[in-house]
Amino acid sequence: MAVQQNKKSRSRKGMRRSHDRVAVPAVIYCSCGEPTVPHSICPNCGTYKGRQVVAKNDAE
Repeated sequence: MAVQQNKKSRSRKGMRRSHDRVAVPAVIYCSCGEPTVPHSICPNCGTYKGRQVVAKNDAE
């Protein structure tokens, strides 16, 4: 098992951990007003870049 030779300072520990955060997902708003992930079809209305791509059933 590996054992450290010298104690890591709080500053070095913080610098190492600076990239360990959880990334905030990018959110855009569709023309229908629903938040969605960029470069994907809107799950609410089924449009992508202003075009109707997926037909949504109104019976849902």
